[in-house]
Amino acid sequence: MFEITTQMIQVFAILVAFLALGFAAWLYTWVKAQPSSNARIAEIGEYIRKGANTFLKREYLVLARFTAVAAVLVFVLLPHPIWAGDITKNIWMAVSYIFGTILSALAGKIGIQIATIANIKSAEAAQKGIKPSFMTGFRGGAVMGMAVVGTSLLGITVVLMLVGDATSLLGFSFGASSLALFAKAGGGIFTKTADISADLVGKVELGIPEDDPRNPAVIADNVGDNVGDVAGMGADLFDSNVASMSAALVMATALGGIASKNVIMVFAYAAIGLLSSIIGVATARIGKNGDPNKALSSSTYVTTAVFAVLTALTTYLFGFQWRIWAATAVGLIVGTVIGIATDYFTNDNKPPVQEVAKASKSGPAFTILSGFSYGLLSCLPALIGIAISALVAFKVCAPLGAATGQEAEYGMFGISMAALGMLSIVGMIISNDAYGPIVDNARGLAEMGGFGEKVIAITDELDSAGNTVKAVTKGFSISAAGLTVIALLGAFMSEVNTAAQELGLVAAGESLIKNFDIMNPTVFFGLIIGVAIPAIFSAMLMLGVDKNAQRMVDEIHRQFDTIPGLKEGREDAKPDYDKCIDIATTGALKELIPAGFVAIVSTIAVGLIGGTQAIGGFLTGNIASGLLLALLMSNAGGTWDNAKKYVEAGNCGGKGSVAHKAAVVGDTVGDPFKDTAGPSINTQITVVSLVSSLLAVIFLQFSIF
Repeated sequence: MFEITTQMIQVFAILVAFLALGFAAWLYTWVKAQPSSNARIAEIGEYIRKGANTFLKREYLVLARFTAVAAVLVFVLLPHPIWAGDITKNIWMAVSYIFGTILSALAGKIGIQIATIANIKSAEAAQKGIKPSFMTGFRGGAVMGMAVVGTSLLGITVVLMLVGDATSLLGFSFGASSLALFAKAGGGIFTKTADISADLVGKVELGIPEDDPRNPAVIADNVGDNVGDVAGMGADLFDSNVASMSAALVMATALGGIASKNVIMVFAYAAIGLLSSIIGVATARIGKNGDPNKALSSSTYVTTAVFAVLTALTTYLFGFQWRIWAATAVGLIVGTVIGIATDYFTNDNKPPVQEVAKASKSGPAFTILSGFSYGLLSCLPALIGIAISALVAFKVCAPLGAATGQEAEYGMFGISMAALGMLSIVGMIISNDAYGPIVDNARGLAEMGGFGEKVIAITDELDSAGNTVKAVTKGFSISAAGLTVIALLGAFMSEVNTAAQELGLVAAGESLIKNFDIMNPTVFFGLIIGVAIPAIFSAMLMLGVDKNAQRMVDEIHRQFDTIPGLKEGREDAKPDYDKCIDIATTGALKELIPAGFVAIVSTIAVGLIGGTQAIGGFLTGNIASGLLLALLMSNAGGTWDNAKKYVEAGNCGGKGSVAHKAAVVGDTVGDPFKDTAGPSINTQITVVSLVSSLLAVIFLQFSIF
């Protein structure tokens, strides 16, 4: 056995983080060095890059104002009101919060930078075959994967080293989560506004191809892939990774202090997870005529296997608890199983997608009914997986606290380590996820550049794999968020119990809260309100898409009606792409704030009315309904999307058939499901969990009941 200290493992974590950032820089230069010479592609690519950066700049200006106001409130109130004594902790909490928002914003910016280069390179590489195009798209996505996880590990480590207080990590995590909430919602509204409008007018009304340059919304659609699926999803997974580490470290510190082996294990496993992702990305390969789905899956399995072996070896060498390793392994295994189950319901090679495509031959009503039903069915494997991993992790780790009467605390710590295990390969998951919108853009560029059917067929195959892997990633990130927020519920209990001891409400070493009894009317009150919030949040986001898309459809009709020769495709007839980008941007920025405010304000209201017991019920209800809705919407949307792709590949009548028009309608309904509301819910449940933990002292001291 080797002795290791917290300081040593933190230094190791920082070195691994810098290794990941260095690898990201190398991948960036490799992608940038790939050949590209087509002037038309360069022109369109520049439109996309400019539009994405313009939206991001305007969105970040709005969010900077929100961050400034929130930082002042954090400073005044957290972790204790400044009038209650020493303000040093309040200063550190505010600084940690701002640091979290900056790194989360940086995650989105890095993603946009590489994605708007990789899409051009991947499109041009497709002329040489599937292998160079795949490698360019994947390595472009991997830049984001390495950068996001490297910065999250670096941020967590630096904050804890500087402040020496795990509670400050909740401030850092809240910064990441609050920005991710608005970035994912805003990006999701933008991308689906453009996607729905382009599809409805272009494909359904006029029967023109998906990425036809005559369509004024087509550039906005490609911009949306970047701001929604790259910047938004990057901030989302940055937030999930930070939240899981923060919850684990808060509980590890509460159990044994900052120098305990539990804290060392959290850092060791997180660093090994990033190291495993580096190895997985570096070894990713595809044959000359290879299957991109298999290539993406095999690199994920390599990462998973490397993590399992390295953490087991570390546990043996440093004398860590095997029970905690087992809880981590459970999370890792369940994450893989959830990925396989999601793939089954969203892959166009599997029966559910093909059945939805067949149902489309009878019209759009049957497309919607079958897709929605498969979406509901797809929730079961993931929810069972989350339930089993939480139960097993709790039961495996609870005996570690038997000697000190901390069974419940160690059980909740076990759940936090299961969440950490599920998110351990998040570097690879983000790489796969960012690959999706890059090859989606590449497909559009290949069509707009006139590269011919053979090249478009290659990019279609890459895009189909991207759709599947995006659906798997969303299922994975939602499930990981589920485990993380269960762990954050444990962190909330730890914060309440610590505060209760400091305020003299209970004796030292005793707990004010050990569980939440749903027969308690205060808990039940919170539970019912909590169940409703994800539904309200989803409705507000999708109504935002609906209103915005109607405005854009009117604008597309105006341009086709008033610009001579545009419908016929005359070379001198140029659509006003910027007008559609501006409609999507303005509408997204207008709609993104209210939904987030509802989630945060409702949490504060429940806490001030019912106190910590009501918050326990609120979080439980929010987690349960949030997970169900998020999984349903993400998977149903993925099923509809790939059913459309399956028909377009020549099945069930092919392009222009009744089945094709019905499948496009299904995809249109599924777009805000899978890319706006669904993946935003997991950020919402994380945000309300962190708000609850941060305001635990306030809710303990000030509540009506």
